[in-house]
Amino acid sequence: MKIYSTQETAQALEPEALLQALAKAFVDVSAGKASVPPRIAAAAPEGLLGAMVAYVPSLNVLAAKMVSVFPHNQTLPTHQAVVMAFDPKTGAPLAVMDGTEITAQRTAAASALAARLLAREDSEVLSIVGTSVQAWWHAVHVGRVRKFREVLIAGRDLAKARTLAARVPNARAVSIDEAVSKADVLCATTHAQTPVIFAGQVKPGTHLSSVGFSKDGGEMESKLFDAALIAIEARSSSFGKPPAGAPELAGRDPAQAVELGELLSGARQGRTSADQLTLYKSVGIAAEDAAAASLVLGRSA
Repeated sequence: MKIYSTQETAQALEPEALLQALAKAFVDVSAGKASVPPRIAAAAPEGLLGAMVAYVPSLNVLAAKMVSVFPHNQTLPTHQAVVMAFDPKTGAPLAVMDGTEITAQRTAAASALAARLLAREDSEVLSIVGTSVQAWWHAVHVGRVRKFREVLIAGRDLAKARTLAARVPNARAVSIDEAVSKADVLCATTHAQTPVIFAGQVKPGTHLSSVGFSKDGGEMESKLFDAALIAIEARSSSFGKPPAGAPELAGRDPAQAVELGELLSGARQGRTSADQLTLYKSVGIAAEDAAAASLVLGRSA
């Protein structure tokens, strides 16, 4: 059984290849071809340990992830994980790889795929609210899908925003209000327990992405979900009960949301006007981890 280091895992996740692998996985999910049961989790006093498994036929990959989510971590990542790949024919273990790296990159890459599908072609300003690992990877992956002339980085700690902005080309640190009001594409990557982004701040036609998770609410005001076309990974997960689902989607009609796989296959329509708000709400599904794992396995092919 092969063990892939963090460096080996990261080197396999070339951005465009990762987007293409995710696209195949999402199409399989929406077509009912992939096997992706909702995740389960064991609660600990300061966080949780989740288990996520998937089989994605178009990529011929069978994988499982164990992921811990401890939002109060300061020196360690809030999300830490291992991903294991198995032979789809025999079930034999094939590899163990860095799931922390996979989780970080596949989450941001899925946001990038959603932006590629839904953001206006003339989008010029990418704003990122958040200053941690997901903020960096959203700058890397989402920053590729449009010709952004400027990247705005915002957070409750301006010093952290400045530190991150110094690493990102054409970026500068600003207030949250400025980042939100100027955005054409807005990515929220926070652990906020109450909204930090409000409907009255957002320009018509903005594409929004939310990857934050809170048991009690979310980082975006519910009015944004009322007004926007909502895109998701899979109804079975997004509208499920925690730890699988998104609290922001509770009580909403699943049929009104579009899956990324449906947009990719043409089964459902995306943006219909320049002024329409679109909002991708991520919960993370195991098919994304399997898609990333397929690239890591491909290094040995």
